[in-house]
Amino acid sequence: MWNYSEKVKDHFFNPRNAKILADANAVGDVGSISCGDALRLMLKVDPVTEIITDAGFQTFGCGSAIASSSALTELVIGKTLTQASELTNQDIAEYLDGLPPEKMHCSVMGSEALEAAIANFRGEVWSDDHEEGALICKCFAVDEGKIVKAVKENGLTTLMEVIHYTKAGGGCSTCHEKIEQVLDKVLASGACGEVKSAAYAKSGCVAIPAAPQPVAERSSSWVQVEAVLEAMRPHLQADGGDVALIGVSENKVEVALSGACMGCMMTDMTLAWIQQKLMEALGRYVQVVSVPEAVA
Repeated sequence: MWNYSEKVKDHFFNPRNAKILADANAVGDVGSISCGDALRLMLKVDPVTEIITDAGFQTFGCGSAIASSSALTELVIGKTLTQASELTNQDIAEYLDGLPPEKMHCSVMGSEALEAAIANFRGEVWSDDHEEGALICKCFAVDEGKIVKAVKENGLTTLMEVIHYTKAGGGCSTCHEKIEQVLDKVLASGACGEVKSAAYAKSGCVAIPAAPQPVAERSSSWVQVEAVLEAMRPHLQADGGDVALIGVSENKVEVALSGACMGCMMTDMTLAWIQQKLMEALGRYVQVVSVPEAVA
C-alpha cells in the first residue's frame, strides 16, 4: 500500500476548509471527474489589500487529492495573492511531510487550482487546455506544456516521474514515447530544475544514468515472490497493466506498477490482491509497496 505520512492521514480524515464558500470572489477549477481527479478552489480575497481571508474546496479524488487540497487552503489563508502565487506543488507536499511519488500529481493539481483562482480574481483567462497538435496524453488530457512545466519546476528526469507528477502516460501507455521525446528535449535544453532522482547523476541539466549497482544474489524468497508475480502478470496485462519486482525483504515486497495499473483508482485493490497472493504462497505476512521503477 502507499506510505502516507501522519499529516496526510490527518488532512484526509479531518480536512480543513472542505466547504462551499458562497461569497468567494476567486474560483479555480482544474482536473476532470472523467479523468479521476477534480478540484474547485474557492477564495475570499480582500479587494483592497488582496489578502486571502478565507478558503474552501471541493475535491473529487483519492485521499492524497483531498489532503493536498486541505493543505493548500491552510497555506494560502492570510497571504496576499502575490505571496500565494509563489507557492509551488513542492510546498504543498512538504507541508504534508511528503507524498508518495505516485501521488505527486495531487499537489500539482492544487498549485494549478491556485493559479486558476488568482487569474479568476484578476479577470484573466487561465486555461490548461492543450494547443493545436500539442496534446500528448489523451487518457488524462495532458498537453506538452504541462509536461514541460512539471519537468522544469520539479527537476524530473524519468518517464515514471513524469507519470507521477502529471498522470500523463498512466493510462494506456501509448503516449510513453511522446512523453520521453518531450522529456529529452527539456533535459537537453538545460532548462530543468534541480535533478533529485537517485537513479541519475547530474551533469548540467542533462540526466545521465548513474553507474548500475551490482545485483545482489537472489534469495529463495525473491525466487518465490517472482514466481507468484509471473503467474499474476497475464491477468494484469490483459487489462493493460503490468508489475515488476523491485525488492524483497523479510516483511516487505517492493513492486513497480506500470501501464493501466499506474494512477488507476483501483491501484490499492491491485496491491491488496498481490499482497494476499504472496502471503498465501509464502505462509507469512508481507507488506506490498509500490515504488517508482527508476529505483530498480
